[in-house]
Amino acid sequence: MLYWIYQQFDGGTGLMAKLTNVLQYQTFRSIAALVIAFAFSVIFGDWVIRKLISLKIGQPIRTKEEVNQLFELHGKKAGTPTMGGILIIGALIVATLLGSRLDNPFLWVCLFVTLGLGALGFVDDWLKVSKKNSKGVSSRGKLAVQWVVGLAAGYVLYKLPGQESYFAHLQLPFIKKEIFEVHDMGWSTVLFFAVIIVGCSNAVNLTDGLDGLAAGCTVSAALAYGVFCYVTGNYRIASYLNIEHNPLVGELTALCFALIGAAAGFLWFNCFPARVFMGDTGSMAIGGCLAAVAICCKQEVVLIIAGGVFVLEAMSVMLQVGWFKISRRLYGAPRRLFQMTPIHHHFELKGWKESQVIVRFWILGLLCAMIALGTLKLR
Repeated sequence: MLYWIYQQFDGGTGLMAKLTNVLQYQTFRSIAALVIAFAFSVIFGDWVIRKLISLKIGQPIRTKEEVNQLFELHGKKAGTPTMGGILIIGALIVATLLGSRLDNPFLWVCLFVTLGLGALGFVDDWLKVSKKNSKGVSSRGKLAVQWVVGLAAGYVLYKLPGQESYFAHLQLPFIKKEIFEVHDMGWSTVLFFAVIIVGCSNAVNLTDGLDGLAAGCTVSAALAYGVFCYVTGNYRIASYLNIEHNPLVGELTALCFALIGAAAGFLWFNCFPARVFMGDTGSMAIGGCLAAVAICCKQEVVLIIAGGVFVLEAMSVMLQVGWFKISRRLYGAPRRLFQMTPIHHHFELKGWKESQVIVRFWILGLLCAMIALGTLKLR
């Protein structure tokens, strides 16, 4: 929308032409998207929370085993309104549409993934609160929808006219593309993209277990990808840094900055002690958005670094489940690697206060984002 306003006065010599000239720049529109998303979240946050409370959309009670382990830590949180992710999605969509050029196909693919997985999370949250338990959509049902969204997005990107060569190979960090490239991935590209989207959406979902944890880590990861998108869309910077240039990617900078603003605005209400939780509505949407952006700027592998906290949370669950199965066969009874997963609960049960876990994981997330940005030069 802001770019459209610039176009209406482009070429003119009047005062409006001079005032709107700044709207052509991605940097200005990206900062504007951040401010708009943050303001939207803060302004409408109280209204959304009151609405969720009036609808009695509170955090459901977990299973008996989980309650026994975490009641003393999180017992007071029962009934806190959830599904606050609708605030994040709303702020993100409004700010992105205002700050981006709407003729960009990458933008619409990213929004499709964000809304598709956000809708899945919404249904999951709604089933949880309506049935008053923590089951929601079945695991198979979730995975099925995630795969459909991921495969659909991957197919569209792979088949975009003029983008065949761009998506036909894998770009790796720390390695110059002249030295190594995986050429012509073919239809496996679509499958690879789907794996990234499914994996990232689940990883962020697992991270959303403490007040502000997922939202804070989202800010640092989105900041890293905002920089990635900007440099990828700028020919001179991309050439200097030896990364593949694509002018369409630059417009995703506004999307990333809108996500920063939306997450930071939500964190205003979600920080410890939280007045609202994002629920699967927010966490799945955020994971899908980050994954789609990573795919579009050809920094999918770097997502492992930039989203290091998300990866750590997901890996802790996978290792715990895997060791349960292996130890049952070896010793006749399951054993634990961690006291509880995702791993943030392990540190809580080890004696860390919730606020300590959150801030330390935020620091770790910021460090991971900075290391990810360092890969731009270390090639």
